[in-house]
Amino acid sequence: MLAVDIGRNYVRVALADLVGDIVARRDEPSRADHPAELIAQLTGLAAELLAGAGLTAEDITLSVFGTPGIHDKETGALLLAPNLPGWELPGAVERLAEVVAAPYVLENDVDLAAVGEGAYGLGQGVSHFVFVSIGTGIGMGVVIDGRLYRGSRGAAGEISYLPVGEGDPRVNPGRGMFESVASADGVLALARRLGLDAATAKDVFDAARAGDATAGRVLAAEVDHIAHALAGVAAVLDPELVVLGGGIGAQAGDLLAGPVAERLESLVALRAPRIQISSIGPDAVLLGALAVGLAAARDQVFEQTVALA
Repeated sequence: MLAVDIGRNYVRVALADLVGDIVARRDEPSRADHPAELIAQLTGLAAELLAGAGLTAEDITLSVFGTPGIHDKETGALLLAPNLPGWELPGAVERLAEVVAAPYVLENDVDLAAVGEGAYGLGQGVSHFVFVSIGTGIGMGVVIDGRLYRGSRGAAGEISYLPVGEGDPRVNPGRGMFESVASADGVLALARRLGLDAATAKDVFDAARAGDATAGRVLAAEVDHIAHALAGVAAVLDPELVVLGGGIGAQAGDLLAGPVAERLESLVALRAPRIQISSIGPDAVLLGALAVGLAAARDQVFEQTVALA
């Protein structure tokens, strides 16, 4: 099977057997500015992996793609995915069929990250937890009673639209208030408004570690935004565990987890959930795609075997 993580900055593609072992993998910067370029990139990567493993496209049982946003099955568009321009157009999603001539499944990337964390990471054995990804965008995967919860339209966990912070979504169309202030762009924008010379959100967090006072103010604002968002999540879902992931989760987890947990204690009615940083990091989406794909591929092979018996 083929597992694909499509992000704004990187694409990760892995080829795995039905045991779950990855036999080939490639990660490279994403050509996300245009759907045609991204499809060409994914098609080329899949062909390279197959050739390197001595396989053909016919050997692929199933492909699983993880992307930001919500798949509108009626129009074939990808909604709420501003980091993938052009994918909001009707029929855009159907072009994924060009990557490999095999059945494919499309899942929200943060939902897959939650599945990956449950199968291979901190979510193992935890019945109620959420995976919160904070990076170029913000999203949340929800696990209830050990199962992924998608909601009625697949939009469960779109916490980027929570009314947290002072952001104005009209300034950044397609982005919610929470995402406007707490994503990488929001962190960088606040740092620059306060006079900090930084090129990336990582620069801001590195400066905070070094003791820079202005960067410390930005970090405090980020902690406050995240804690207020999680207070809403805790009030509605009552998770046992919150796993922080995404680019900011990876870059600044050591700066965020403790302070967010401490701030959250004063915002919730009962005991706050545990706050931990993802143990599988940037591989969460890819591992989730593998977990989903392996289950589906095994079922498919079993059905074909029974039909031939």
